[in-house]
Amino acid sequence: MRMVAVLAAATLLAASACGSGHDDPPPPSTVEVFSWWAEGGEKAGLDALVARFGTDCPGQRFENGAVAGGAGVNAKQALTERMVRHDPPDTFQAHAGAELLDYIDAGQVEDLTAYYADWGLRDVLPARLIDDLTVRDKIYSVPADIHRANVVWTNPSVLAGAGITTPPKDLPAFLGDLAKLKAAGVEAPLALGRDWTQLMLLESVLITDLGADRFAGLFTGATDWKGAPVTKAIGDFATLLDYGNPDRDSLDWPQAERLLIDGKAGYQLMGDWAAADLTAKGFPGYGWFTFPGNGNTFQWLADSFTLSTGATNIGGTECWLKTVSSAAGQQVFNEAKGSIPARTDVPAAGFSPYQQSAMTDWKSAVQVPSCAHGSACSQGWQSAVNAALRAYSAAPDAGTLQAALADAATRFIRS
Repeated sequence: MRMVAVLAAATLLAASACGSGHDDPPPPSTVEVFSWWAEGGEKAGLDALVARFGTDCPGQRFENGAVAGGAGVNAKQALTERMVRHDPPDTFQAHAGAELLDYIDAGQVEDLTAYYADWGLRDVLPARLIDDLTVRDKIYSVPADIHRANVVWTNPSVLAGAGITTPPKDLPAFLGDLAKLKAAGVEAPLALGRDWTQLMLLESVLITDLGADRFAGLFTGATDWKGAPVTKAIGDFATLLDYGNPDRDSLDWPQAERLLIDGKAGYQLMGDWAAADLTAKGFPGYGWFTFPGNGNTFQWLADSFTLSTGATNIGGTECWLKTVSSAAGQQVFNEAKGSIPARTDVPAAGFSPYQQSAMTDWKSAVQVPSCAHGSACSQGWQSAVNAALRAYSAAPDAGTLQAALADAATRFIRS
């Protein structure tokens, strides 16, 4: 029997032992959903999902626990404070995969493995995704969406001005195109932001130089961070940085994106939330391609929801999670948010051209997780890598960076 059923039964037994039914308080009907979706496409997606929840779960009421700002940083800090004082929301948003390790080790989230069988999720989610969601043989969250990290966005007018009309077929060709942009007087051929955006770029280079399987092995212990392929990738990464904007460490990704929109950059490596953002900012004529040399590799990250240990409304939270994981829920949510469904059985009609392209790739490409967005590594590991990149930016030394990356893997490799 599932954990939820056991807890529900225990609750009923306790209630019957306390006296007559008419004296008992009604069962809780409010589900507090904690997230960082407070504005833009994310808020629109949440609103669509809440409406679906109201249809699927009559008698249950959604309570919005959103904390805005910092691309989730503020929300994570607020969540940590609540967990410390033993006041968890019923469910909270987190990046699926290894980012949940801290919550798992602290006993703050419940095992949801049984739901995957009960709701048929193993039949509609890619096997590699389920493998990456599994921590010590258990699954602790339900994905609501998929974003792709290894995408390069372009300003076609800037590229055309330098004689570039087609996407580069490999990394050397990409470097050649960046050199053309620099020669044409483009201020920042490759728009760059601070630490975690640089980690995204490094990961894309690692995928190119190691291949999908060896890249994924960096986060399981199967691939050596001290090896020659990583050395080469760091060298390629350093070359790419030379084509970026000098103020990269002071910019977040939307500020770097502004360089692309304003014609001061030709390219930006960023997750595919950029598609909706570029359109919203009046720049719908962007181009895109998978990072050169990544081939058919789809580097993913996913927003997911948990069942908090100590949740007040277990039944309502279960219904929320079922809505989040359903085909109908994922369709309305992702159409509005600009991401794509984690499920492979959602029809593509109604999605944007970019989303339809990504949905096709999601079904056929090789999926690998992202450390920059928590699917491949824990929050501690991610922080250590970002610190290493900040140190490298201040005092570039390839050997020191590689040693720091290897040390982080030794300290945080997941068991």
